[in-house]
Amino acid sequence: MVDSGMVKKWQILHSERLGNYRVFTVRQDTCRSPRSGQEHTFFVIEGTEWTNIIPITEDGHVVMIEQFRHGVQAVTLEVPGGMIDADDASPVAAARRELLEETGYEAEELIPLGVAAPNPAIQNNRCHTFLARPARQVRRQDLDSAEDIHIRLVPLADIPGLIADGSISHALVIVAFHWYHLFEVGLIKR
Repeated sequence: MVDSGMVKKWQILHSERLGNYRVFTVRQDTCRSPRSGQEHTFFVIEGTEWTNIIPITEDGHVVMIEQFRHGVQAVTLEVPGGMIDADDASPVAAARRELLEETGYEAEELIPLGVAAPNPAIQNNRCHTFLARPARQVRRQDLDSAEDIHIRLVPLADIPGLIADGSISHALVIVAFHWYHLFEVGLIKR
């Protein structure tokens, strides 16, 4: 655990929801600094929890997806994942659902690897990462009308090079593979 030393929690004086944008809301908080006593305004993106899945096949391939991302206006190479819906029983249930919908793959076991805060400066949500193995295709993808996803099987041994050369650039995917590495070297226990 991180020792926060003398850093204290800020007092929220006023909070107001500014807008609802389907996948997130924006909140404005007026807070008082415990150190200076001055008031400051902060904006928070409120979102649902997310999940990422690293599906690995029996022959050592990662089931990855390529899709167009509007934020960067480019096709990115990622692992399957998505939002944890209100009707998902748990993060692992959401991971199973997202894996099946986006790729048509299932796995015998889903192992929790870690939970990360995507950007705690302005976001309130977390991303849950799971290892899915052995992954096997059981049906076709079940994409919604806003999804255009291509499945790509990538040898697990190629992942570090794809991160190093920028082919994998999504920060949460890089974090997912870091969690996986920690699992492989025994620092994350089942």
